[in-house]
Amino acid sequence: MPQSAPQSQRWRRRKHARPQEILGAALVVFAEKGFAAARMEDIAKQAGVTKGTIYLYFPSKDAVFKSLVRESIGTTLDTIIENAKAYSGPSADIVRMALSRIALFLSESDLAALPKIILSETGQFPELARFYRSEIIDKGLGFLTGVIERGIARGEFRAVPPQHAARLCIAPALLGAIWRTTFAKFDSEPYDYKALIDAHIDVLLRGLAKGEHAP
Repeated sequence: MPQSAPQSQRWRRRKHARPQEILGAALVVFAEKGFAAARMEDIAKQAGVTKGTIYLYFPSKDAVFKSLVRESIGTTLDTIIENAKAYSGPSADIVRMALSRIALFLSESDLAALPKIILSETGQFPELARFYRSEIIDKGLGFLTGVIERGIARGEFRAVPPQHAARLCIAPALLGAIWRTTFAKFDSEPYDYKALIDAHIDVLLRGLAKGEHAP
């Protein structure tokens, strides 16, 4: 029979995975309690570790929240941007790819709770809102604005104001996130968020398309 790995190796593997386990636990706690009411003790209990263990990796509750945003939504956004940079095809394909990824996020990930937390607690924690604006919103809007500008320059999109079109790209995703985390529990049947984004992409691209580039 194969022998199990020595305890020191198992500990090293566990230690390496622990930050992600803590962040996963933090997401559960933040989604349930909000940022203000969440305590490090709650996160530790959810993660099955001591509060002191959390402080080995994260100096504060703020740091836990910021790491959660960076390593979840931020990482997904970075991947979308890198994939878009490597693509030389139609700009409409980039819009479709980016918004489809957002649909997956909305319909399957518990991370949809994070925008709601920011919106509901920005008055009490303006630094978190500033951080989210810089790390996620500005980066995402900058990316989408660039895609719209690319499409206009290539003659694929009509000459619309790129900064407004970028916000129109993302608005249904924010609505979906707020709906899923606030109102969905009152729905008589589960809402199809993917269908929402699919319909949005169709309407958006038809509105952006210039002449022969219409879908």
